[in-house]
This record gives sequence, structure tokens and C-alpha cells, in this order.
Amino acid sequence: MSWVATLHLALRALQRNRVRAMLTTIGVIVGVGSVIAMLGIASGSQQRVRNELEKLGTNTVSVKAGSATRSGVRTWAGTATRLRIADAQAIGELPEVVAVAPIVRRPFQVRYRGTNWATEVVGADTAYLPVMSWELDQGEFFTAWHVERAAHVCVLGRTVALELFGVRNPVDEVVLVKEIACRVLGVLAQKGSASSGRDQDDIVVMPITTVQRKLVGRTHLYQILVLTPDQDAALSVQQSVRQLMRQRHRLQPNQDDDFRVGTNADLAQASQESARVFTWLLGSIAAVSLLVGGIGIMNIMLVSVTERTREIGIRMALGARRKDVLAQFLLEAIVLSGVGGVLGVLLGIGSALAIGRFSELPVTILPWSVGLAFVFSGVVGMVFGLYPARKAANLRPAEALRYE
Repeated sequence: MSWVATLHLALRALQRNRVRAMLTTIGVIVGVGSVIAMLGIASGSQQRVRNELEKLGTNTVSVKAGSATRSGVRTWAGTATRLRIADAQAIGELPEVVAVAPIVRRPFQVRYRGTNWATEVVGADTAYLPVMSWELDQGEFFTAWHVERAAHVCVLGRTVALELFGVRNPVDEVVLVKEIACRVLGVLAQKGSASSGRDQDDIVVMPITTVQRKLVGRTHLYQILVLTPDQDAALSVQQSVRQLMRQRHRLQPNQDDDFRVGTNADLAQASQESARVFTWLLGSIAAVSLLVGGIGIMNIMLVSVTERTREIGIRMALGARRKDVLAQFLLEAIVLSGVGGVLGVLLGIGSALAIGRFSELPVTILPWSVGLAFVFSGVVGMVFGLYPARKAANLRPAEALRYE
């Protein structure tokens, strides 16, 4: 018997029991839909984690001044004074280093006419924006010309701009930073709060030479930020920077570092691994419901074999071969799971879109998850339909004909 004829017989058998066939496919529909929706939620959550980690700068290495020792007493971190511009320039020559931003930071009161605001003033050079992955919302950033001449210019964070100017445009206005009049060149784009809760927009950025010479009166740095191509490069650059800094500061093997080198790459790896585990967990839970649907198909097919024992005996008596009976019942199971798979795909995509629209959960529908769920539903139908089909094919014609 041809496969077309066998498929026709299988479809006719299912059509005779439409309600039972529909109820049988519910398990597969729910299973496939759950796989797609769950993986969509997990993928969206994983993408949100990646976006949040990018804000932390997972491809940057931070070199901070260490603690100084005075009269045998170690002070707090950042009090050592051996971090210099020359160190930043030397780090910039290391392989896999994209950019280097030397930084000086100090809190100051910033005034504009009758308004004042206490904020953090950061001295940096032109590499600050690319290293911090920051953009401008208004105006422009200062140039190398401003840095070389210690110009009285600044760029405001969004919070400072709102506190001092409200809704007015601050570009080209003049603010006072410790009695130094600075022309506002631009306003940074809003960045929001850091993971520690600190407002990243509460900041004023000025040329590092201006801050060193005219505000703090010191030449040492507070921090050096190093931009690398990616997260993996940050881990290798971290070790290279530490070795370079120990050589430049002429530290002996038994001496502690007078600086601190760190990166967020370790945190990123741990977070991404947790997100991957979360994705597999949700996918596994959804797959269990698909297996339950497969068990339902096997159960119904066994009932169908029992009910149609006499029919099977008549077909065999009229010349049907065992493989024809096997193919018919196997095709019935595959059709059930296939129809359930198609409806489950529609349910899963619809559910994922609805969850993404009416909740704050991020949802990303993965094409491979749709294909995987559909293929898996067909495999479930084949695997769980094989036993009932073999049972039907192995019936003896004489016994089947006598079955009541």
C-alpha cells in the first residue's frame, strides 16, 4: 500500500473521532506553546542582563590609586599619589587596548546665578566618552585643544543641568566651579543609576589639566580607565596592566601593589552563566509538559488499537501487511502531534507577544526555538506512537477477528 493511501486511511480514522483527537492534541499544544513562550521570556531576560552589564563596562579595566602608608598606618584606598599621566600613556601602548582615559575626581559646589548644586567634578581627556560608552544629548565635548590649554570649559550631566538650569538650554552659559568660571559646552545623555545606586548623571566633566592645575592643585590621578575590544580581552589586559604598573612603580616581589586593578568581566561571566542556567531551566520545565502530551498520545492510541482490533483483523484477512498497519497507526500519532505542534507554535508566539505587551517582562521570540519545538513535537508523536503501532501490527488475524 502506498504512503498516500496509508495517510488517507489515518486521516479518516482520526476524523471519525474528532473530539478525542482534539483533546489528545491539547497536551502537545500546551507543551509546544510553553517551550516557545518560556524560551522567549528567558531569552529576553538574558538580553536585559547583557544590557545592564554593558552599562557597567564589562570590557573596561579600572586602575585606581591604592592606599598610602603614613607613619606605619595604611590609609584608605585612593590616597596613594603615584598614579600619573605617564602611567596612562604606557598602558595605552599595551596590545588589545583600544583607549585609555586618565581621571581625577573631586566633589565641588557648582553655581549658576542664584542656584548652586553639590556634585562630583571629573577631570578627563577626550577619551572619556568612548571609554565610558557615553553620548552627548546637547552641544559638544571638549577637544584636545581645551585639554592642552587647561581651558575653562565643562560638560554637565543631566542631573546637574536640571538642578541648575531646569528646562532651559545650558549650552554656552557660564557656571562657577570653585570660583572658576566655566563655559558649558554640552550636556551628557541620561545614563541613570549605577548598580550601587549612585546617580551617574550627577557629574560635571572638565579637562583633566584644568582640574589638576586650577581646582585640586595636584598632578597624580585618581583612576585610569582602559577600554578593551571585549570582555575576554579585559581579563587578559587586567593581568598585563598589573605587571606593567609594578614595573613602572619599581615594586619589589615582597611589596604590595600601590594601585588596584579591577574589571567587571568576572561579574559579567557569572551573571551570564546564571542567565543561561535560567534559560535551560525554563526550557526543561516546558519540555516536560511536551513529554506529558506524548504520553497522552500513546494512551489514546492504545485505546484506539483496542477499539479497532476487529477492524485490524479484517484488514489483515483482506491482505494488509503488518508494515501497512504499523504505518497507519504511526502516521495517526504523527499527524496528531504535528497538528498539535502547529497550533502550539501559534499559541506560543501569541502568548509570548501578549506577555511582552501587557507586562514588564522582556520577551524575545527565537526562531530556532520555534523550529525546535515543532520538530520535537513530531519526534514525540513518532516515539510515543511507535509502541501502539507495533502492538497493532503484531496482532494475529484470527484472534483479531474473534475479538469482541
